[in-house]
Amino acid sequence: MKSIAWSYKLGITTVRNIILETCEVIWQILSPIYMSEPTESQYKDIADDFFNMWNIPNCVGAIDGKHIAIKCPPNSNSMFFNYKKFFSIVLMAVCDAKYTFTAVSIGSYGSHSDGGIFQVSPFGQALMDNTLPLPPPKPLSIGSTERFPHFFVGDAAFPLRTNLMRPYPGSSLPRTKRIFNYRLSRARRVIENSFGILTARWRILRNTIECNPTNCEKIVLACIALHNFIMLNDYDRWYCPDNYVDHVEADNVVYPGDWRREISNTRTLQSLRSAIRRGPASAFHLRDKLADYFVNEGSLLFQDDMDLNAHGPY
Repeated sequence: MKSIAWSYKLGITTVRNIILETCEVIWQILSPIYMSEPTESQYKDIADDFFNMWNIPNCVGAIDGKHIAIKCPPNSNSMFFNYKKFFSIVLMAVCDAKYTFTAVSIGSYGSHSDGGIFQVSPFGQALMDNTLPLPPPKPLSIGSTERFPHFFVGDAAFPLRTNLMRPYPGSSLPRTKRIFNYRLSRARRVIENSFGILTARWRILRNTIECNPTNCEKIVLACIALHNFIMLNDYDRWYCPDNYVDHVEADNVVYPGDWRREISNTRTLQSLRSAIRRGPASAFHLRDKLADYFVNEGSLLFQDDMDLNAHGPY
């Protein structure tokens, strides 16, 4: 803000007000169009994309959290100080298979636990209460008559629910569980890449934001709205070229996207803390059923050739 003020011979306060007002307007205008809650029909389209692109049926989104580095707010003590040893607010987000965000919640203290942040977020509450407009359950494969609910995928930091799948905990796992974790990590990679694209393209997110938490939220939300706007209108693929995200080549090996090199030294790309969350018995049963699908009718030719211990959950 100081460099802009000096360049245009404006007061720093004037520049700050212009930037924050612009960010507010961007979010207010674009979010109802490009960040509205998906409808049941749109969730069906997202599930089709996850199946076609990442070989996972009935998946309607990937969820994760990201720490946004900020300067220490006055008189905040350790509320914003996270386990990675810097001050932050937490961005909780859900994305579809094409790297656009479908739900975001921002502003939680960096010191808060991931489970607490998820449960108090509007999306987390709706998911836990089963009030999201998800499509009705359907079979995992053609020819099957047993219906399986639609679900989101998350890492070990999130609770296991009938509509939220997380990996099996532990290291020395049997083959079926290792394959499940590997297949789940392929789908969860989407949210990691979404955060990566966002941070690489909007460079203010690469460093510590020198604003109070409320103003930081306005800036981040504006970046997210612009990200979705461009992703959904980027017909020439200049914003997110094919090699910019992680991609699978003919040898079925996932190659890192170019965004990783651009922000290789960025400390803000930190995931939330992992913690085991006990789920209901029905959720454990559904996870086992999905794992059985991955090793039988939904098996991929290359999954047994992969070093599954080396490619464990992210």
